[in-house]
Amino acid sequence: MTKIATVVGATREGRVTDKLAKWVSLEAAKQADVEVLDLRDYPMPFLDEAISPRYNPERQPSAEVKRWLDKVAEFDGYVFVTPEYNRTTSAVLKNAIDMLGHEMDDKPVALVAHGSSGGAQAIASLRMALPGVGAFTVPQALFFTDRVGDAIDAAGMLSAELEAAPYGHQANLKTIISSLVWYADALKAARK
Repeated sequence: MTKIATVVGATREGRVTDKLAKWVSLEAAKQADVEVLDLRDYPMPFLDEAISPRYNPERQPSAEVKRWLDKVAEFDGYVFVTPEYNRTTSAVLKNAIDMLGHEMDDKPVALVAHGSSGGAQAIASLRMALPGVGAFTVPQALFFTDRVGDAIDAAGMLSAELEAAPYGHQANLKTIISSLVWYADALKAARK
């Protein structure tokens, strides 16, 4: 079965990104084997290596970084769930991406963001950053414009009103996950 990681791209106190990631994971679990990777569980220093990880064949990452790299390498595809901070993604998510060498080469990433503009600028910045680590983003993205704290409960369930919207977040997420799984399966076969 296709292995998908849902990456929670926020670590600050009072975050709601984890609720959004839980909702995403529940939908993704209908089509794939899903694991949530919460960046709170992968604390890493800021990237300060003298040579880019992609171009350093003699790289010896710290134990914390190696743990992250080994975990990321296990998956066929990813959903990055991010808030929008100051017109971009969170620093902790960008740093986690910057730590990558070749773990995401030729693997797809679906993007889900939230914020005042639905996280549009966070998604745009991730679309620019991810090719740098060998990944690519699926064409669709989910711009969550509703207040996450009000729209999703602690169990990851979308409010009945939003779930029922025929062209709303639930329908969009289902399409995105289907696309991600399709690309993950196709690229997994191609990598063999």
